[in-house]
Amino acid sequence: MSRALYAAALAAVAMAALLAAACGSPGEGGVAGSTSPSVVAETSFLADIAQNVAGTRLVVSSVLPVGGDPHSFDPTPKDAAKVAKADAVIINTPGFEPPVDDLIAGAGGKDLLVIDASAGLPDAKADPHFWLDPVSMLTYVENIRAGLVAIDPAGEQEYTASAAAYESKLRDLDAWIAAQVAVIPQGRRLLVTNHESFGRFAARYGFTVVGTILPSAESEAAPSAEGLAGLVKAINATGAPAIFLETGNAPDLAEQLARETGIKVVTDLYTHSVGPDAPSYIAMMQWNVAHIVEALK
Repeated sequence: MSRALYAAALAAVAMAALLAAACGSPGEGGVAGSTSPSVVAETSFLADIAQNVAGTRLVVSSVLPVGGDPHSFDPTPKDAAKVAKADAVIINTPGFEPPVDDLIAGAGGKDLLVIDASAGLPDAKADPHFWLDPVSMLTYVENIRAGLVAIDPAGEQEYTASAAAYESKLRDLDAWIAAQVAVIPQGRRLLVTNHESFGRFAARYGFTVVGTILPSAESEAAPSAEGLAGLVKAINATGAPAIFLETGNAPDLAEQLARETGIKVVTDLYTHSVGPDAPSYIAMMQWNVAHIVEALK
């Protein structure tokens, strides 16, 4: 199905959901109270960040399921209905998740607020993985706070207090990561990853990205023989100790590179979703840093 037809189908589902919501009872959609706004976030880690800002005033759910790869997300009618019934949708950045953009467009006719969490941060098109730098999340928090106040002005005091408390936790997280990374010798702060996702993390904490198995920010991009050969040369030239894979990534190519270069493969980093071992954004970052430090120190 073409994207145009796909978007049209989602729009039809969304309109049906709007009609159903008009006949439903107050508070449908999993919110904290019968009159609370309905808010959904693009990804599970973004929902967690937003929930910390929302406090106890409302419940934030995610469109993408826990463990889902945003680069291969295929929304269902249930997802379309969730977005259609929402008062606000929080996204990481426009274009990061085109199917979610289509769901939002399909909710036409509804007064839906789209909260761009990364608004004001630079170079989103070059690298949208802002969340791997906790300092950038301070901007996310402020944008989310402003969006929640816009749809629920009566909650401004709670949202502002919750945002300030969470910002303090993010600053603590940044300091903790810097302290953990400090034990890695400078010459071993080398990252080889499955795809281009750790650039902002590397810039924040003094790592060098040696290369990636896949030549883009998309986890479904196809590697070339020339690209893999170049990566082998880069690994051998720099002495990079490990290849890091995200949850859900097939390890075949990484294991092939490991055999050719003698480096280790570290799996199960959480970069696009929370998970059983990392049920929150902060836990997700702590899990990743602990595994990276252990492999490189």
